[in-house]
Amino acid sequence: MKSVIYGLALARLAQTVLAAEPSRPRGVGPDHAKFYKSTDLFTCISNPSMTLSPSQINDDYCDCPDGSDEPGTSACSYLSDLSPSYASDLASDNASRSIALPGFYCKNKGHQPSYVPFLSVNDGVCDYDLCCDGSDEWAHVGGIKCEDRCKEIGKEWRKNDELRKKSLGAASKKRKELVAEAGRLRKQVEDRIQSLEAEIQGSALKVKSLETALTDAERQERGKVVRSTGKGSKLGSLIQTAKDRIEELRESLVEIREQRDTGKSRLAELEGILSTFQAEYNPNFNDEGVKWAVRSWEEYAARDRPAIGNDAQDRDLDEIAKPDSETGIINWSDWEEGEESDVDVLYKIEEYLPVAVRGWVDQRLRDLRILLVENGVIAATPASGEESKTLTDARDALKAAQDSEGNLRNELTGHKDDLAKDYGSNDVFRALKGRCISKDSGEYNYELCWLEKTTQKSKKGGSHTGMGNFVRIDSVTVDDDLPPDGKGLGSGVRVALRYENGQHCWNGPNRSTLVVLACAEQDEVWKITEEEKCVYRMEVGTPAVCDISGKGKEGGAKDEL
Repeated sequence: MKSVIYGLALARLAQTVLAAEPSRPRGVGPDHAKFYKSTDLFTCISNPSMTLSPSQINDDYCDCPDGSDEPGTSACSYLSDLSPSYASDLASDNASRSIALPGFYCKNKGHQPSYVPFLSVNDGVCDYDLCCDGSDEWAHVGGIKCEDRCKEIGKEWRKNDELRKKSLGAASKKRKELVAEAGRLRKQVEDRIQSLEAEIQGSALKVKSLETALTDAERQERGKVVRSTGKGSKLGSLIQTAKDRIEELRESLVEIREQRDTGKSRLAELEGILSTFQAEYNPNFNDEGVKWAVRSWEEYAARDRPAIGNDAQDRDLDEIAKPDSETGIINWSDWEEGEESDVDVLYKIEEYLPVAVRGWVDQRLRDLRILLVENGVIAATPASGEESKTLTDARDALKAAQDSEGNLRNELTGHKDDLAKDYGSNDVFRALKGRCISKDSGEYNYELCWLEKTTQKSKKGGSHTGMGNFVRIDSVTVDDDLPPDGKGLGSGVRVALRYENGQHCWNGPNRSTLVVLACAEQDEVWKITEEEKCVYRMEVGTPAVCDISGKGKEGGAKDEL
């Protein structure tokens, strides 16, 4: 009983509130209700100098230049800044002829209120996507009657809205994870830069030290007193030439003798084959070729043939083929020993000095020679074609250190350039760089690699087609209808990635791709179109752009899903 009384009380209270609320003309929304409160006269919203009788509101005749007197009809749907002037507003030179109201207001009880364009009012079409209660067709033109479907549509909308909110929450969470990952990666780069700067300082000191060591080694090399080898004289050169020539002749003799022995062996084998053939062939076999071969062999065997070599010649050849060091006929070392040079005499003088004094004298002589060489008094020691191991090691060590320092500096420059690059708001795309997503689109597979490249891959095989290389992050303005599943761009400013200078298009430009991004729970390519020849457009969803506007600032696209 109490619940019944309570329900009746609520119903009576609602009736009282509705009775107290002034009624609005058809098509007027709550935001513009204040302009229609007066019951004595109506003032055109954008043209206050013009007043009308309340009876002229919604009389299906456009009296106000801004159309505010026809909120519930399509009488003023044609108005714009280019509309001609009326006689009623000639007195006002500044009369506004832009329509003042956003459209016909639909209450859509049970769903979301909305505005319908005035051109759609009483056009004989039920616009349930905007006016689910059917109030825009109140005149029932052509017998059309639009039933109220707000209850069903509102229920489905609230269900989808709940899913959208959950998806938006998940997408925002993933974006925070991407931002955290991007921050971690940026910190790694910053730490590496600090480490490289310290390494480069140490490497520079090492290079400087090795340069000094190489200079000292070269200075010592220039001042070195080289003992003469005796090979520079004419006699020494002649002796060396004779020695080399005899060695070549000996090797040639050994090689020719081996060839002779091989020929003798093969000749004996061939004669044996022909002798056997003569003894075993059938004389009654009437083959002129066989008979000719047998006669030729008999004639060859009957001729006198000199013997090829004998034991005495072989013994002589064995003796000649022996190296000179074994025969003892020529002792080349006796001829290679040159006469004592001035430098040799200098070394012999040092041998008579005490050991403690010998090192001191040697160093002073070296210093004196270096001083004389550097001042042009005497010539430096001629290069022998080979430098000392000490000098070679010093030069190699310096080059290795210089290469290492160069690599460190190149790496440092690369990391600094990386920090200066635009990775979007909060560096979020740093976490995505290098990752790839793809979409199957009939004959082709399309692949997007974040901040790297876009590619077209034919399913029939063959090479891949480069659709562009990443150039920069940009922003574009879009005005698309958002599909029910939310996989679309919607309207507003969106973050875009430009990929240019792709593979050249036959009889056209280099391929390029504009990747327009919208908020989504997962990285996903939604749509690929070719707007012009070899100019592509990708619509892609990603959590990286959730809660940001196209200019990379927070809070610009929260309702995108």
